[in-house]
Amino acid sequence: MPKLGVNIDHIATLRQARKEFAPDPVAAAKISERAGADSIVCHLREDRRHMQDRDIVKLRRVLKKPLNLEMSLDKGIVDFAVKIKPAYAMLVPERRQEVTTEGGLDVVNNFRRIKLAAARLKRRGIVVSIFIDPAIKQINKAREAGAGIIELHTGCYANAKNNKQRTNELTKLRQAARYARSIGLTVHAGHGLNYKNVRAVARIKEIDELNIGHAIISRAVFAGLGRAVKEMKRLVN
Repeated sequence: MPKLGVNIDHIATLRQARKEFAPDPVAAAKISERAGADSIVCHLREDRRHMQDRDIVKLRRVLKKPLNLEMSLDKGIVDFAVKIKPAYAMLVPERRQEVTTEGGLDVVNNFRRIKLAAARLKRRGIVVSIFIDPAIKQINKAREAGAGIIELHTGCYANAKNNKQRTNELTKLRQAARYARSIGLTVHAGHGLNYKNVRAVARIKEIDELNIGHAIISRAVFAGLGRAVKEMKRLVN
């Protein structure tokens, strides 16, 4: 059964709408832990649109479960990760004007920068993960760059317009996960997964963890965060 990583970015998004102190993403992380989350995921963006440096510092101090820090290749962000030392550092693409991450990191065309960043992180004992599209060439380059984990971008599956597209994208995810495991990589997956579409991805036996944020936080508005996490955990299992 895959583990569940809960992304708490949208709790911070709501807080930053008023630039106040509530809701507190650290409190959300602790509720998620108690409800069964296997890890806590958050993205420290260069523009600090939601999570703030102080949030990461506090999460690192209080969490019992692993902290998975999503991050760009920006030197300042890498410096911060090296200092804070999360359990996992997930390298992702980042554009200032995007609403959310729009696809996997292109390891092929950014190989040197990724390899240098990965080396710095690994020297601090941080496990390096890279968020990529389910393509064999990207998987091979991620491994060559030093990743121990890949996270497969499930956005195309989640956004499929019909059953045929959805089946094709699911096949790509299965094949990519199987290949990645065969060459020694741990496989995670995420982006756009929700209470209706997660089961098919959770059944891919090579996937070790699913990272989900927006759907859980949206459900929490009506059901409460603890219940929302428990409901997703049941579906994943």
